[in-house]
Amino acid sequence: MTEKLSVAVLYGGKSTEHEVSVHSAQTVCQVLEESGEYTVIPVFIDRQGYWFLQEKCGPACVTDEAVTPVILPQGSLYVPARNTFLRPDIYFPVLHGTNGEDGTVQGLLESMDVAYVGCGVLSSAMAMDKEVAKVAAWKRGIPVLPYKKLSRGVPYDKAALETWAAQTGFPVFVKPVRLGSSVGVTKVKSAAGLHQAVEFALRFDTDVLVEKGVENPREVFCGLLGEGEELLSSQCGELKNLAGEFFDYQAKYITAGGCETRVPAVLPGAIQEELRQYSEVIFKALRGSGLARVDFLVGQDGKVWFSEINTMPGMSLTSLYPQLFEASGVAYAEVLRRLIMLGQRTWEQRHSLSLERAG
Repeated sequence: MTEKLSVAVLYGGKSTEHEVSVHSAQTVCQVLEESGEYTVIPVFIDRQGYWFLQEKCGPACVTDEAVTPVILPQGSLYVPARNTFLRPDIYFPVLHGTNGEDGTVQGLLESMDVAYVGCGVLSSAMAMDKEVAKVAAWKRGIPVLPYKKLSRGVPYDKAALETWAAQTGFPVFVKPVRLGSSVGVTKVKSAAGLHQAVEFALRFDTDVLVEKGVENPREVFCGLLGEGEELLSSQCGELKNLAGEFFDYQAKYITAGGCETRVPAVLPGAIQEELRQYSEVIFKALRGSGLARVDFLVGQDGKVWFSEINTMPGMSLTSLYPQLFEASGVAYAEVLRRLIMLGQRTWEQRHSLSLERAG
């Protein structure tokens, strides 16, 4: 009888998206367990960054056991209460946002010399930075909206920013550069609220973007699975905001009926194909591997604009990413299986590289 593959699922984390991560991971753990192919090791990371082994994936619980990630040949997780080491076959970091999706945990896992699911250090970091991702898209001919970048501790000319926003055209969106789930984002309709929105966004990140808005856009998404020539792009999906001015955190996760999901999106075939091609180009430009969801804005005139890319999109059953591939004929369990296989293959490729100097 073949021994089951052990998968350590990481979730929670020091992030404003902590709860979203736990919700995503609960679904990942459930689907992996129901497949019968894996032994799931749930590892919860609290808001202070401490790691805990859980009996069942979820929020903090009194039965949680402290564990420590270590760089030792005999194991990668030390459980002090048991005085034992665990070495899962692969890690699945279901972590959204800061300290998880931005390359930091990926760097730790590489130092621990373990296989893991998803994009590597560099691609995770580049994709997490909205400006870097926009520059990569723009250099490959993909439309991006005009923006200005501001940084904490660096004075800026308020009058000049107001003039730029007015000339560019209100509304503008002020957003943290390296956060997701619309945390810290404000839609600004006039110069009166501009600087307050900048101050608000700088509470969550050291850099912010002030970006031209699109009036009444359609928010369209494409999922990606794989890498290189084996990369698969999903059908496009759309989220229609029903709860407010724009698709913010409240509409996404709190307000009941705050949004309407349309998968596949009702779009002309030519636009869908264009978005899928753009998605693949951006992913490859950022050296992506594993999975991502690419977000676009489609104006009333049919023009498309790259918005951002998420290398660890929401993974609950109601999240867009699983729905996009279900609509494309790839079941969720199969998506996870492919991600795990690719993570193992990537680790094996790293181990095939020589550490000896030539000559």
